[in-house]
Amino acid sequence: MLTAIINTYKILGQLKQHLANNQIPLKQIILGIVTAQEKVVDITFSALQNPLLLVAKHLNHENMDNRLAVIYHLEEFSQNYPQYHWEVMGILTNFVQNHAADINQNRFNNNPSPTIPTDIQVALTVIGRRNTHKVESDGQLDLSQTDMRGADLNQANLELANLYQVNLSGANLSGANLSGVILSAANLSGANLSGANLSGAILSAANLSGANLAGANLQQANLYLANLHGATLGETMLTGANLREAKFG
Repeated sequence: MLTAIINTYKILGQLKQHLANNQIPLKQIILGIVTAQEKVVDITFSALQNPLLLVAKHLNHENMDNRLAVIYHLEEFSQNYPQYHWEVMGILTNFVQNHAADINQNRFNNNPSPTIPTDIQVALTVIGRRNTHKVESDGQLDLSQTDMRGADLNQANLELANLYQVNLSGANLSGANLSGVILSAANLSGANLSGANLSGAILSAANLSGANLAGANLQQANLYLANLHGATLGETMLTGANLREAKFG
């Protein structure tokens, strides 16, 4: 067993070097990590963490196609090896948060209705269509305080995510699973939330002005101090919702 462990770490070291030198495709690197891991069943994610993080560094590549390729390879990896689901999701959410912050500083200040960059949209799409049926450990998506104006998150699975103070104005969240999501102080003005599941969501002090909530499930949701001015509420389910001091003007 000791020999196998030593050999596995040698493989991981070689993968790091190949990645640093850009000598082999990212997909082969990820598959190589898996191959190394499977040779010693007792190796935990700590043995894989640095190689995966090295792969994640390619998300900062100047070429858009390269960044998109990394995102899709990470998605395939998490689907084939669900035990690393949360590690991959952490890489992708960090990418979205960090790059959204850069965009805020450089371009969003002068553009009230920005178009979300392709790589950020693709990362959000991958996050939103994640398969949690085989995920064993508990975790939470953290996209708090992120500018995602105009994002397309139609049918996205964001259950129990931390979306505190996010900017999702004008976003498409139609049919999304937002059950139990933290959306306190979030900006959802003009967002499309038709048919979305917001049961048990925390929307205290959220801005939902002009949002489309037709057919949305807001049962047991906390809407304390929420701004619902001009929101569409046709067939919205509000049983048990906290509407104390919510503004409907």
